[in-house]
Amino acid sequence: MPGRRSSPPHWGHRLGCLRSASACRVWGPRSCPARETPQRSPLLCRDMALQNALYTGDLARLQELFPPHSTADLLLESRAAEPRWISHQRGLWSLTYKEELTTPLHVAASRGHTEILQLLLRRRARPDSAPGGRTALHEACAAGHAACAHVLLVAGADPNIPDQDGKRPLHLCGAAGSLECAELLLRFGAKVDGRSEEEEETPLHVAARLGHVELADLLLRRGACSNARDAESWTPLLAACDARCTSPADAEATTAHCLQLCRLLLSAGADADAADQDRRRPLHLACRRGHADVVELLLSCGVSANAMDYGGHTALHYALQGPAAALAQGPEHTVRALLNHGAVRVWPGALPKVLERWCTSPRTIEVLMNTYSIMQLPEEAVGLVPPETLQKYHRFYSSLLALVRQPRSLQHLSRCALRAHLAACLPHALPRLPLPARLLRYLQLDFEDVLY
Repeated sequence: MPGRRSSPPHWGHRLGCLRSASACRVWGPRSCPARETPQRSPLLCRDMALQNALYTGDLARLQELFPPHSTADLLLESRAAEPRWISHQRGLWSLTYKEELTTPLHVAASRGHTEILQLLLRRRARPDSAPGGRTALHEACAAGHAACAHVLLVAGADPNIPDQDGKRPLHLCGAAGSLECAELLLRFGAKVDGRSEEEEETPLHVAARLGHVELADLLLRRGACSNARDAESWTPLLAACDARCTSPADAEATTAHCLQLCRLLLSAGADADAADQDRRRPLHLACRRGHADVVELLLSCGVSANAMDYGGHTALHYALQGPAAALAQGPEHTVRALLNHGAVRVWPGALPKVLERWCTSPRTIEVLMNTYSIMQLPEEAVGLVPPETLQKYHRFYSSLLALVRQPRSLQHLSRCALRAHLAACLPHALPRLPLPARLLRYLQLDFEDVLY
């Protein structure tokens, strides 16, 4: 068939000695081990007895199948050849059979079979073989098998070889037990700032993105650059601030890891205001993901609450346009922190849209409305809130709707006047005022769950 790639020779056909699975012995090319040369291509083995022993970790059986002077430099099919249409230049397509290949060494490393790994290496398995694009060291590190990684590194495995996706073994240290793998890789010469080929990520980018605090700490102690930029100009701090919550249940843990990582990176000299190619800053991303504690941390470093990205959006825009998952993390705390650090208020014409989107977070609505001297909502705003939400938060929404187009209380007007007077120095000046704690909290837009 045109375009079909010939498969490697069948191992059994080349050896001519596969009379039964129980009598099988792996001798390598032809029939004489002494005639093997390191340059000879590995053979394709389809012996199910051998593969079953590898996947189940049957060391005794493998010792029978790999006697002294045999070779373990073999290929295994991890998936049978399947026809696929492949495109070429000038719009031409051809039907090609693509096989996914692995080696006994890869199987043992990925499953943590350390003794089998040692046996295969004694039987001349090549530690840096990568028929499927990854080496066995990649597999061991991705699975967090530190003992296997150590065996491979001692056998001469290269800790800096990229896989088919351009990632080095250190980029794959994200699973449980991977911290020890990372320590071993660095001890055996892995580049702490080695970059992936396409994304140009360093291992610190990966650790920050995955929320791996201990790994990030190890890399920074070994000299990783805290301000390294990838292909999209992201720093590790940007990656850390963009941590996503997969469910409301893990929101607290995700934010805690994000906060730890940000503190760690900032203490190592990370730029708190470094922008990517779209001019998005760590504050923008932390607001989008609803990490209120991280927002407070970044604001305390002196970053501007009004810096804009390439599209003209500020951190407050990101906080109010974030995903619905941010609702579980209390968006009202993020919004209040921004407003208390001088964030420009929402344009009054956009308040109905904000009300419609965040009506199930009445405290978010409260803190926004408390920055205006007059309730900037149309009378038909009641139709923007579902009846069940009006009923659930009856006290708050009754007070809000009663004040539409009406003057606020004198106490609130005094608060607005003082905040407007302090303006840019608001976050630094308010705590220094000799005021009772309760009044200070009121000036800082503390929540009351009702509007006056």
